[in-house]
Amino acid sequence: MGFIGETVDSIKSIKIRQLLTQAITLGMIVTSALIIWKALICVTGSESPVVVVLSESMEPGFQRGDILFLRMTDEPIRAGEIVVFSVDGREIPIVHRAIKVHERGDTKEVDVLTKGDNNDIDDIGLYAEGQLWLHRHHIMGRAVGFLPYVGWVTIIMTEKPIIKYILIGALGLLVITSKD
Repeated sequence: MGFIGETVDSIKSIKIRQLLTQAITLGMIVTSALIIWKALICVTGSESPVVVVLSESMEPGFQRGDILFLRMTDEPIRAGEIVVFSVDGREIPIVHRAIKVHERGDTKEVDVLTKGDNNDIDDIGLYAEGQLWLHRHHIMGRAVGFLPYVGWVTIIMTEKPIIKYILIGALGLLVITSKD
């Protein structure tokens, strides 16, 4: 009876070690992703170095589902640049082109007016009530590159949350049931 008891204890010990290994591996993946994200923030100078185009307002240049890579420098924004900005009272950032820039001579600060390439009018209607210009603190970054259509994964998971939960569940199940 002693041999069977030792075997059962040995199997339990192996299963516990496997669970611990899987939990540590999952933790390392999540931590690595966070470190990469924070490093991108430091390198690009943008609080959000990667964004997904969510609407058709920038067509034909950018399509819904394109991923944009952002960078923010100390140089003033110039007319013609694609910028991503957030407005007080709106949760989701907006990707549009700077169409007018007003530089204040005394401080070298710039006021920026934006417009979507596919829109008929400028963005003043999107800004906070009474706001006519964007200021530096509104702008999250300038577009410096993009990947077409890759952001559709994010759009689908946002519009159909059940898919997100299925995917997270499937990944969790994969981690739990995977064998080294």
